Amino acid sequence: MFVNPFITGGDMPRNLDLTALRAFATVAECGGVTKAAGLLNLTQSAVSMQLKRLEESLGASLLDRSGRGIALTASGEQLLGFARRMLELNDEAFARLTGEDYEGEIVLGVPHDIIYPYIPPVLRRFATEFPRMQIKLLSAPTRQLREMFGRGDCDVILTTEDAPGPGGETLVQLPLVWIGAEGGSAWRQRPMPIAFCSNCIFRSGVLRRVDEANLPWRMVVESALDNAVDAAVSADLGITAAIEGGYPPQTAAIDHKGALPDPGETRIVLYMAQQGIPVAAALRDLIRSAYRAGGAGTAADPARSVMA
Repeated sequence: MFVNPFITGGDMPRNLDLTALRAFATVAECGGVTKAAGLLNLTQSAVSMQLKRLEESLGASLLDRSGRGIALTASGEQLLGFARRMLELNDEAFARLTGEDYEGEIVLGVPHDIIYPYIPPVLRRFATEFPRMQIKLLSAPTRQLREMFGRGDCDVILTTEDAPGPGGETLVQLPLVWIGAEGGSAWRQRPMPIAFCSNCIFRSGVLRRVDEANLPWRMVVESALDNAVDAAVSADLGITAAIEGGYPPQTAAIDHKGALPDPGETRIVLYMAQQGIPVAAALRDLIRSAYRAGGAGTAADPARSVMA
């Protein structure tokens, strides 16, 4: 028989401590108490006390501390889903009811190739809910955004990475595809002309896969700017790898029928500096909702393809 752990004797409801839940969720996402304490602006002992109090209130062990790191128990895994939903609802309610009291600026950093289609509606919704907040959008490569985030220059960033770093949350996992000019033939040339900017996070991994396939190639772009790559690819001077559906104008996915190696995949990862700040949490939740509603592989119009 299923026993609801949140209702005990006499069917009297008991309340979970949201502060303790936030500490638990942050520890689970960070993989340790030390990092979580820093994000929550609390001491390690305070976070540990909240975790202990939460476990005692539920009568269950939530964290497995037997190894070198911290892992979730079965009960902890189950609670984490509830905790995230409860915290999201709490932050949304607080933000909605107090949004007009917030003034200032929040900085969002996003790589140029994932701004569309989700970020514009997110910005519009955020401006509606927080009319007295200024939101500043920065577009830069993932490595640069991670550096800016580390210096405190950004409040929230999205990145494209193989795996999330400390404190990062994977929103969606998407395949990479080869793209070229619409109707182009550069991909058939040997050595194969490839265009990547020097800052591209995909560059090293994709080139490694090309080398493993024993395909000769040459780099046709030497630039730190993405628009130089877009220009070269749209002019059929070379090909590049991009997130499925996220194609620059006048380019499309190459229907190479297996003639080219799989360029791999990437994750879109979210980082938020101001844990527990309702206005930053509201922006995070809007971004989360946009990606959850869109799903994988819908970053733009994946129907376009270059015919072989």
